[in-house]
Amino acid sequence: MKPPNDQVVKLEERTARLTILIDPRKKAVFERLCAAEDLTPSQVVRRLIRGYIEERLGRPWDPREADAAGAGRGPGSGRRRGPRA
Repeated sequence: MKPPNDQVVKLEERTARLTILIDPRKKAVFERLCAAEDLTPSQVVRRLIRGYIEERLGRPWDPREADAAGAGRGPGSGRRRGPRA
């Protein structure tokens, strides 16, 4: 049985912070391009991540999957790179 639409929206509204390091010049260009489309950088990154997930899964994203499978338990989770040389 599929949950009502409002439940799906609530799952999508949950937030977690993702911190990345990016070249300052790329960041400036990215922010300028986002502003030109009247989008926030966060909106664009969320769209890119969702597209990546759907591309890798080969089907539309269902936000309930992460809850059932255990979010953050995929390949590479919990691993950190060693110190930079």
